[in-house]
Amino acid sequence: MFFRKIGIDLGTANTLVYVPKKGIVINEPSVVAISVKDRRVLAVGNEAKEMLGRTPDTIVAQKPLKDGVIADYKTTESMLRYFINKSLGGVRVFAPEVMIAVPAGITSTERRAVIDATIQAGAKAAYIIKQPIASAIGAGIPIGSASGHMIIEIGGGTSEIAVISLGGIVANTSVRIGGTKFDHAIQEYVRKKLNLAIGERTAEELKIHIGSALPLKEPLSMNVRGRDVITGLPKTATVTSDDITEAIQVELHGIMEAVKSVLQETPPELSADVIDKGMVLSGGSGMLRNLDELLSRATDVPAYVADDSLLNVVRGTGIALENLESYKRSIMENK
Repeated sequence: MFFRKIGIDLGTANTLVYVPKKGIVINEPSVVAISVKDRRVLAVGNEAKEMLGRTPDTIVAQKPLKDGVIADYKTTESMLRYFINKSLGGVRVFAPEVMIAVPAGITSTERRAVIDATIQAGAKAAYIIKQPIASAIGAGIPIGSASGHMIIEIGGGTSEIAVISLGGIVANTSVRIGGTKFDHAIQEYVRKKLNLAIGERTAEELKIHIGSALPLKEPLSMNVRGRDVITGLPKTATVTSDDITEAIQVELHGIMEAVKSVLQETPPELSADVIDKGMVLSGGSGMLRNLDELLSRATDVPAYVADDSLLNVVRGTGIALENLESYKRSIMENK
């Protein structure tokens, strides 16, 4: 067998790559730095993220995916080519088979764009798998059983909520709320409350280090630097975990409503299974402090965070690719 197989979690915030027998070989930001003059790609991944908010007029660092779908086709293609080549290493004679995890709610046109970009980036064949299915597989959920399992995958661009049974999705919804929306809400809140302009990276650090979906008994705090919006001069301010909780209330409410809508659509027999087993939270933003408790309170259904939740989608994608025959009913489209 000369061709290689690669599983890719093409996320709004991060791209992860899984190679069978090697495991996860790449986990880098979905960021590309481009020369404005000739549209040449200068850096991808970690190196490009370091440039966010720090580039001169001749360079632009951007995220080519927005809300889980391709916003800039050519840049996404360049990014995919970089990650495919890096994951295989050295000179490759045979084009790989690639499976990409995408939000369950994307349109057929958006799906086709992902497949075309993957083929153009050097893949021999491209397969698409829905993120909730991939996440459930990666979390070790037996999706083929005649039992209901609920997965809540909260990534950078989207939140995917699905009830899975017999290898397929029975009820689901996809809302374009995720870690990036949290970051923007934190930026806006800090600007209004503290008159401080901060960058996306600083907002993300606040979310990760002190963020919580519910007020903490002992609030955390963090000093951040930015620009005073009144004087225009550099300024340092203290932000608390309660500030972050208040800042992201609208986004959290949107996720709660999405979870409730899926539970309302779920057949009674499967609802009983979900109550017994609980809701599984996955994805990078699913690790937000107390989000499981917030969802439990809102729905009266137990919720818990999956182990290694950030890696579940890419791991599930790799497992599905290795066992294509077993999971072919769960895969939407191929080329």
